Amino acid sequence: MTSKEEILKIASEKGLEYIRLQLTDILGTPKNIVVPARRLEEVLDDGIAFDASSIIGYATIEESDLIANPDYSSFSIMPDEIEKRPTARINCDIYMPNGKRFPGDPKYVLERMVKKAADMGYEFNTGPECEFFLFKILDGQITTIPNDNGGYFDLSPLDLAENVREDICSTLEKLGFQVYTSHHECASGQHEINFHYADALITADRVVTLRYVAKVIALKYNLHATFMPKPIFGVNGTGMHTHQSLFANGKNIFHDPDGLHELSETAMHYMGGLLKYSKEIAAILNSKVNSYKRLVPGYEAPTYIAWSTENRSALIRIPAKRGNATRVELRNPDPAGNPYLQFALMLAAGLKGIEDRVEPPEPVYKDIYSLSQRERELYKIDTLPANLGHALSYMEKSELVLETLGPHIFENYLYIQTKEWNEYRTQVTKWEIDKYLSVI
Repeated sequence: MTSKEEILKIASEKGLEYIRLQLTDILGTPKNIVVPARRLEEVLDDGIAFDASSIIGYATIEESDLIANPDYSSFSIMPDEIEKRPTARINCDIYMPNGKRFPGDPKYVLERMVKKAADMGYEFNTGPECEFFLFKILDGQITTIPNDNGGYFDLSPLDLAENVREDICSTLEKLGFQVYTSHHECASGQHEINFHYADALITADRVVTLRYVAKVIALKYNLHATFMPKPIFGVNGTGMHTHQSLFANGKNIFHDPDGLHELSETAMHYMGGLLKYSKEIAAILNSKVNSYKRLVPGYEAPTYIAWSTENRSALIRIPAKRGNATRVELRNPDPAGNPYLQFALMLAAGLKGIEDRVEPPEPVYKDIYSLSQRERELYKIDTLPANLGHALSYMEKSELVLETLGPHIFENYLYIQTKEWNEYRTQVTKWEIDKYLSVI
């Protein structure tokens, strides 16, 4: 862990002018407080007080004063590609004036779950596949016109964003990321960047950083990077398939050479928990009204609660590699949500499965999309919530989600997202006008 003395030394050597103190609201939107570097020692010692009343899900006007305390281990120099002046950033833990952690801090939710896993002897690693679209900006306006007509794994000249992705990846590497792969995705203008799996807290920080870096770099090319789950009708949406594993003493405990598909009992129970609670955690993993436009059959997005090995129509897939690479891939999350809350609930569901020894159903090797309703009933295959309102109704009744998030975030999240759902469902869309106006 970086010490205060090391941070001050680096700041002096690099001639830093500004420090970005970063946090997220409960929906995952990054926020920051910028201070001049001359105040760095003061901030490292005492944190910085701020008014949280306008940050979504944080506090009311009556109880708005909070303190952002820097997490020394997250200190990093911002690359020149995204800052005009020498600047560093550091993530913050949010405290109340009485010295206690603020229960509305999403990072704190994940920290609690990671500690629970550690108390059980586990280290929780995640490796997300982060997809996004690049759209043209014309006359200063963001469009939904893709930057190219490339497809999966295409090269230039079909893929016109190789330089954009290279710049994003180079910037991420300077921030300490280990970029694993980057490539063009299936749809025109759709791209994916993956980084090496790591401790879930580190990975959540990186998801937030990737979204910021991608937008800043894209803008240099007069493009807009969006992590919206389904920006274009009729093509694949944007997901964040999340690979998960538990380690103990440096060994992946999901692997058992003698188990089914070389999976340990722990892996099976973990997967059983993810499947059992998938409806209850969907409102966090798929947090936007638009998220459920992606989760429909025919676009490689899961809608059915099942697991398999190579079957990409199932909610959970087990990738082929074994040993320390053994992992569970949950395929419904998208990158529009709050990764701290998303990872916390994935872990909570998995650990609950281990604690209760939840057995997953039999794996499904057939294309679930092609099965009839009767066949799906025969296989006992249930479906994910069909929309945000449906998902919120499951979340509202969930003891697991309440216990994991805590009452503050649980109640605020339900209030904010129910308001969004009600706002959406009362809209009259162009589709409805075109469909009904002339015939009814």
